[in-house]
Amino acid sequence: MKVRLLALAAATVALAGAATTASAQLHDPATPLAVASKIALRGEANSIAVREMRIVRKNDILVVQADMANMGRTDRTVFYRFKWLDNVGNQVGDGESWKQMSVLGLGQQTVKSVAPTSAAVDLRLEMNVEPR
Repeated sequence: MKVRLLALAAATVALAGAATTASAQLHDPATPLAVASKIALRGEANSIAVREMRIVRKNDILVVQADMANMGRTDRTVFYRFKWLDNVGNQVGDGESWKQMSVLGLGQQTVKSVAPTSAAVDLRLEMNVEPR
């Protein structure tokens, strides 16, 4: 009986680990894991990688720049917005509206944003990538 319980527990842990790995692989492999932790991807990455994200605090306000690169040869349409979070993870401000941009095949675009208040200490870049 103990062996069965141990086997069931091990299978549960393995399945949970596999689910975590699968959800973590939604981002493009060219996106560094540290950057991927700041991205909330809605759907597939469709060859769009966020290669670098620079976050600085200027005059007590967070400022971010993110470099999006199209790793494929076909153009992509990216819908994005920044969600600013306080020290407990709650959204700060009313939230940004969705913005749209095209990233040409093998091209790169930089997106920028400024936090609405000094209460923002973290952020998520929400993205939806569609073929053009």
